[in-house]
Amino acid sequence: MNIVVQKYGGTSVGNIDRIQNVAKRIIKKKEENHKIVVVVSAMGDNTDKLLEMAYQISENPPKREIDMLISTGEQVSIALLSMALNSMGHQAISLTGSQVGIKTTGHHTKSRIADIDDSTIKKHLKEDKIVIVAGFQGANEESDITTLGRGGSDTSAVAIASKLQCPCEIYTDVDGIYSLDPRVYPNAKKLDVISYEEMLEMASLGAGIMHTRAIELGQKYHIPIIVASSMGEKPGTVIKESEKNMESAVITGLAIDNNDVMITLNHVPYSIRTTADIFDSLAKKDINIDMISQTSPQDNSVSISFTTPKSELSDTRDILAFLAKKYPQISYGINEDISKLSVVGIGMRSHSGVAAQIFVLLAKAGIEVQMVTTSEIKISYAIDSADQQKAVNLIADAFEL
Repeated sequence: MNIVVQKYGGTSVGNIDRIQNVAKRIIKKKEENHKIVVVVSAMGDNTDKLLEMAYQISENPPKREIDMLISTGEQVSIALLSMALNSMGHQAISLTGSQVGIKTTGHHTKSRIADIDDSTIKKHLKEDKIVIVAGFQGANEESDITTLGRGGSDTSAVAIASKLQCPCEIYTDVDGIYSLDPRVYPNAKKLDVISYEEMLEMASLGAGIMHTRAIELGQKYHIPIIVASSMGEKPGTVIKESEKNMESAVITGLAIDNNDVMITLNHVPYSIRTTADIFDSLAKKDINIDMISQTSPQDNSVSISFTTPKSELSDTRDILAFLAKKYPQISYGINEDISKLSVVGIGMRSHSGVAAQIFVLLAKAGIEVQMVTTSEIKISYAIDSADQQKAVNLIADAFEL
């Protein structure tokens, strides 16, 4: 079967007119002799509205019930889209994550896909139906509904495409992937192609176009992913394996993340066991850690700084309080006014001096760097939020992004 998986984001199905527009796009693809599986997000800001109601009822609602609640947003979308397609003369069927065989594992509100039983999808495709799947959700070992975290519909779509071994088209409200957010830097360039590695770095660093786990799946199973607008016919951006000609640009993109906080632990006993205990305590709460730095030992103690998402600050505070009791000499500080700027490019493998060039740019502008981390194709700088725009302009101009 000539199968294509399409995914439409919340903005693309934000109202009845847009749902009907999506239905027409799906029909056009089907008439090009494709079997279509469509993964859909909740309409517009429906998920935010559901969460708002939950927190009006309880300051700390059970996460199981959060999943039960917010999974209904996608059910509305898939039912309406299926109705639209049927009214236009094309057989379609809507299926929840559990109905379609998406099996999940892990914690509520941020579970992971363990496997997909694709027999139901294939059965309906053989009957020439358009299969409409609720993104962002599945069912765990106890048959409870679980959700995959924000952006999880991307993961649902690429996971299904991986299982079916077919291309995946991600349709959203932008016409592709840009070198950096055009809202921050209006002259940002749209990319025709980007490697899995670069896209994975940019997604993990705050570029909100694609869900990180979706890129990981695409890379693992060699699934080409196209990101394009659902509102027009402009060609989008292809995410694929890297090629030699893609390394000519030193930097492909600049990611900006204002959703982290920086934690600094002072007077930490200089012992690998203590450091291990600190990060093990955070890991057991499933708290994500990104940038980490440690000072040289002085008086047999060190300072350790790390960044973590603001959304996990409440759980992080609990761990910090626990650690302060366990190690009375430790004090800690929390800085919520940081921006993380990350330059990404597979071209950095063959070009040296990028970090130095950026340090010079920032130093000339009087911008202090609080933390730095590097990898083979990425350099991240934590700076004061007030300096973000100035730093973005300097880097983007210097590297012609």
